[in-house]
Amino acid sequence: MDRLNEYRKIVCDFLEDFSKNDANAQLIFDIARDRYLVMHNEWRDEYRIYGCAMQLDIIENQIWIQHNSTEIYIDRELIQRGVSPQDIIFGFRSPSIRKLLVANYS
Repeated sequence: MDRLNEYRKIVCDFLEDFSKNDANAQLIFDIARDRYLVMHNEWRDEYRIYGCAMQLDIIENQIWIQHNSTEIYIDRELIQRGVSPQDIIFGFRSPSIRKLLVANYS
């Protein structure tokens, strides 16, 4: 399996595993554009829950963590599943900070 398809499978499996215990989690996989999200759109009593829990994109064969509103270290989970640390980009961080973070994996 080529790296792009391997990363697609890893991302989809990871998000599916994350959402298994949450019946209200909505998985949104746009494979044509390589955008993968876990959304919540529900009511808990009188309180509306709406928002993105996680968004991962695959851009130029790298996995970009665009959003993470959980306490999970997505990068660590992806590395355990076989993603090269150099192929994980913290898209939610500014480019100057991302350069410093990449050095920590080396």
